[in-house]
Amino acid sequence: MEKIIDESKQGNALSIQNKEGNTRKLYIESYGCAMNFSDSEIVASILDNEGFSTTQELNEADLVLVNTCSIREKAELTVRKRLEKYNAVKKTRPHMKVGVLGCMAERLKHKFLEEEKIVDMVVGPDAYKDLPNLIQEIDQGKDAVNVILSKEETYGDISPVRLHTNGVTAFVSITRGCDNMCTFCVVPFTRGRERSREPQSILEEIKDLWNKGYKEITLLGQNVDSYLWYGGGLKKEFNKATEMQKATAVNFSKLLDNVAATFPKMRIRFSTSNPQDMTLDVIKVMAAHQNICKHIHLPVQSGSNRILKKMNRLHTIEEYFELTDNIKRILPECSISQDMIAGFPTETEEDHKDTLAAIAYVKYDFGYMYSYSERPGTSAAKNLKDDVPEATKKRRLAEIIALQREIGNLRTLAHVGKIEEVLIEGTSKKSDADWMGKNSQSTVVVFPKENYKVGEFVNVKINSCTSATLIGEAVGYSDNN
Repeated sequence: MEKIIDESKQGNALSIQNKEGNTRKLYIESYGCAMNFSDSEIVASILDNEGFSTTQELNEADLVLVNTCSIREKAELTVRKRLEKYNAVKKTRPHMKVGVLGCMAERLKHKFLEEEKIVDMVVGPDAYKDLPNLIQEIDQGKDAVNVILSKEETYGDISPVRLHTNGVTAFVSITRGCDNMCTFCVVPFTRGRERSREPQSILEEIKDLWNKGYKEITLLGQNVDSYLWYGGGLKKEFNKATEMQKATAVNFSKLLDNVAATFPKMRIRFSTSNPQDMTLDVIKVMAAHQNICKHIHLPVQSGSNRILKKMNRLHTIEEYFELTDNIKRILPECSISQDMIAGFPTETEEDHKDTLAAIAYVKYDFGYMYSYSERPGTSAAKNLKDDVPEATKKRRLAEIIALQREIGNLRTLAHVGKIEEVLIEGTSKKSDADWMGKNSQSTVVVFPKENYKVGEFVNVKINSCTSATLIGEAVGYSDNN
């Protein structure tokens, strides 16, 4: 099973349970990573308090916000096409205001107001608390911009409004920003430096979700393994902390252990990990708690040490293999997924073969695979010529996908005949008679509904599979209900 997903296609107009008396209509779409979808929940919460009720109908919106992604060129092109759609609607609703949020907003800043005449407001990822003031400005006919990157903002004091929720799973953001400075990535420039959220506020948010009936949370960050709370401030300034702060600091393994122990019936996932920051302590915590799902998304990007160095990935492929070997040793049932880039600048056929060899060695359960897309402002764009022909990129990507599909199919097939715990998330997309949910390894499972309900943990015997889905029958409730 491979999961080949262009995250720019994950746009979704979302709705919430609105406050009584809210008179203005907000339409919000999100593209890109899970953090963007989490941020949209923060935005909805802020604007819910400002008199906006959300709508799924673009034609009735007073304010349209698109939360954008800059990770790949295709994601930005998708957003520009959506802006054209908004422009067509705006001709019939001249009072409608349009705002661009997120990474693309920060990257392009004032250019959006100059190039896209329909854009009234540009707001970066750290400026959402300023939305009430910015909306006042556009109501007065002014353009409004706030893309200042914060060294402290984590939105830990805002209770997100769960958008278009299934009432079962939710994101809980624990870090913002990234310090790793991979040469191909815009995240450090669009989301700023790493800072972590106060642990107690994380526990309080999870408690609130548990009390509302949620059964699974995903601890979220650009790099969750870099989580480090020592009283506030940027991670890179930790060496300036007092001895007391250092002694009582909470890293990711401690946070994960605390969350799992405090909420033993809550299923826990986390994303995304960086190989250079993941420690054996995290893996051991996963092994110690049954409620932590046995899946790790561990982007590697390339199997070539030469390319990894040019990417400024601060690990070798041998160190990466040592980590995955340890994961399999400590957690034999754990699934591992990857991110892979084909055609990075200067990549040779030998480098490409190293990537294929890495996929064969680790035997990933699934992956997210792309051809290289130059992002303006990154070190790679400034210093490396995008010299791999597009035809070569496409061919190499196809070979990567084909190998991942072959290995993924075998990994999925290995579940057949087993009984696995599944959390029911909703009705199967292909059949109203079936439920769908995920097992601990993050594989989708479908089975007949019978008398089971959304939000219940069910033991399912896996009878067959497709390349991406396990098919089975429920054999009773699990002990986790």
